[in-house]
Amino acid sequence: MKLADGQEVAPDSREGREILRHSAAHVLAQAVCDLFPGARYAIGPPIEDGFYYDFDVGRPFTPDDLDAIEKRMREIIKARQPFVREELSRDDALKVFADQPYKVEIIEGVDETEGAGGAVISVYHNEGWTDLCRGPHVDSTGAIRAFKLQRIAGAYWRGDEKRPMLQRIYGTAWESKEALNGHLQRLEEAAKRDHRKLGRELDLFSFPEELGGGLLVWHPRGGVLRKQLEDYAREVNLGNGYVPVYTPHVAKSVLWETSGHLRVYRENMYPGMELEGAEYFVKPMNCPFHVLIYKSKTRSYRDLPLRLFELGTVYRHERSGVLHGLLRVRGLTQDDSHIICRPDQLVDEILGVMELTFEIHATLGFGDPVIALSTKPGKAIGEEEMWSDAIDALRGALDRSGRPYEVAEGEGAFYGPKIDIHFADAIGRLWQLTTIQVDFALPKAFDMEYAGEDNSPHRPVMIHRAIFGSVERVTGVLIEHYAGAFPAWLAPVQVIVVPIADRHLDGCKDIAETLEQAGIRVEVDTSTGTMQHKVRNAELQKVPYILVVGDKELEAGTVAVRERGSAKPRFGVPLTEFAEQVAAEIFTRAH
Repeated sequence: MKLADGQEVAPDSREGREILRHSAAHVLAQAVCDLFPGARYAIGPPIEDGFYYDFDVGRPFTPDDLDAIEKRMREIIKARQPFVREELSRDDALKVFADQPYKVEIIEGVDETEGAGGAVISVYHNEGWTDLCRGPHVDSTGAIRAFKLQRIAGAYWRGDEKRPMLQRIYGTAWESKEALNGHLQRLEEAAKRDHRKLGRELDLFSFPEELGGGLLVWHPRGGVLRKQLEDYAREVNLGNGYVPVYTPHVAKSVLWETSGHLRVYRENMYPGMELEGAEYFVKPMNCPFHVLIYKSKTRSYRDLPLRLFELGTVYRHERSGVLHGLLRVRGLTQDDSHIICRPDQLVDEILGVMELTFEIHATLGFGDPVIALSTKPGKAIGEEEMWSDAIDALRGALDRSGRPYEVAEGEGAFYGPKIDIHFADAIGRLWQLTTIQVDFALPKAFDMEYAGEDNSPHRPVMIHRAIFGSVERVTGVLIEHYAGAFPAWLAPVQVIVVPIADRHLDGCKDIAETLEQAGIRVEVDTSTGTMQHKVRNAELQKVPYILVVGDKELEAGTVAVRERGSAKPRFGVPLTEFAEQVAAEIFTRAH
């Protein structure tokens, strides 16, 4: 694929697809402006697997509009209009876009001192239409071979709820029709696996309007699923040298002032509450509380590392536009740990967290990770030397691990760089779950110390880590990964016993009691209806095992086993043998 500047780039590479999608967004805006005279166009970046553009056209777009826009885009693409780059002065750019207020605002935000001769604004033309853009683009619109417009959504200008509401058109573009069709098929499969849909169907959780956006309640079956994950998290962490702690949900403003949250994170915090002359905030993070636990007594070098573990619930004021089921909520429970260690222990501790991460996610059913090292962001606390040391430690641990990784420049947290670990689900989508952050800033801000071998005070280092990320997010990912058909150890109901007739009901209850004594979560279907109807209901609930029981089974002490995913039932299975099999499957957390 050739770019407008003559360079070649592989069409199916990450860079190639981003450029292609960026160019498609440009054509989308051109088509809208052709069809809607006077349209005001804002921004249109490439995103993962697609692109979007935001518009103000004075009325809502309709599905028919989307069809017309797509048709006009195809005409522009067929014309093979070349993308031509031009560089303008700031004043000239303001004249070109004088009737486009969103573009004018972007231009006015450019630093006038940027560049040796003042600010330079780049634009791209194609056959009489111009867009403000850094580029790059493909050489002509004809390079956009396979695309589709997908949906319309509302979006506040620059994500600010106080600014105008614009209309966002989403689309996707690929290097070939085959690649586009493969993507659309994956989207169709993803829709079937949508955790919000399955959450309702399996009666796991809900988001009542009375609570407010991003806040949910867990229903009994969802509560069982969540408990299994939390129990596993406690078991594996406490078995690897972590100690449990518990902290409150609110704290006075002085804590958040010292930690730096009020300075650089306040927009994500809920408003403060006045109480007895002090201002309190609900916690967006657990880390300052763990610092206070460390500082509660004098520490020696012999006490380190100290690994604190908490399933701590935090609250973050996420914008309504980014909320997405369990994957992005305002109240979330993290499997949060903070390791406080000596600098000479840092790399080994990071490696330990990485290995624990791979163990946990393998148990959850995920394969090889995709790892990124995220460096210093624009808004950060702490000196440059601290950041450099922290990045060196993370890089050293990654190099020692022997695992491949990428560098994500500027994607770190405000208090330290981090390792982000992604895992692919059953249909190949990557999910960022685990974060490991190295922090020299909070130990300094809170004046954390330990007595060294020389009896002098020394500053420890802090590692922040959440392996699930949050219980809510990992649950959402697991629902979609398994399409709701959880392995037996996670399934809210592991066995359903179905009587063939009402006279078998008491015998089914006895069978359920035997299974319960073996540690198996079991229900008896006591509803009215045929046996076939009951079996179908159990299948729709994605229960791992369905036991059908009639006269023959009760007389012989056996069960007829219908195992999820198996085409044929097994008849005459001794109840004790079945109980031992399922109990072993649960104990080993097989998947």
